[in-house]
Amino acid sequence: MEDQKIVQMIWDRMEQGLAELTEKYGSYCFSIAQHILSNREDAGECVNDTWLRVWNAIPPHRPTCLPGFLGKIVRNLSLNAYKKSHAAKRGGGNVPLALEELEECISDGRRVEEHLEQEMLVAVITGFLKEQASLQRVIFLRRYFYMDSVKEIAAALNMKEGTVKSVLSRMRKELRLRLEKEAVYL
Repeated sequence: MEDQKIVQMIWDRMEQGLAELTEKYGSYCFSIAQHILSNREDAGECVNDTWLRVWNAIPPHRPTCLPGFLGKIVRNLSLNAYKKSHAAKRGGGNVPLALEELEECISDGRRVEEHLEQEMLVAVITGFLKEQASLQRVIFLRRYFYMDSVKEIAAALNMKEGTVKSVLSRMRKELRLRLEKEAVYL
């Protein structure tokens, strides 16, 4: 079923829209949650919470890119669940490593929210990514949005892990310079 038809069904409060959404995007959302949480039960719970958020967000919001809309919701729910379950412990796992890598160019140790308006940060990162070659964008998003490991990215893109690490390192350095230039990095 087409995405706009699914959105319209949810807009019209037809529960069949959620069934169609689950059938078409359930695996996609579960994959995102599972990468972040590494726990099937927690990932399933985040996916179910995603459907509730979608039901409550449509209307008034009518997403134009349904996979992106869903990905953002499930990712945020999964990161919140991860933070909650790992509040007392730090380190280990893919999520903290990916976030620590980005922290190098975004923050001086304090939370990004304390320094910046989120919109400015998003605009600079979006502009930065638009200037990158397609492969670099894919690597960056797989690592820092979908939280894929370097090994998973290398396998999916038929690359060496060292090459993926180099691309990510170079991109983080370039992003840091861009953020400094735009006066986003403090």
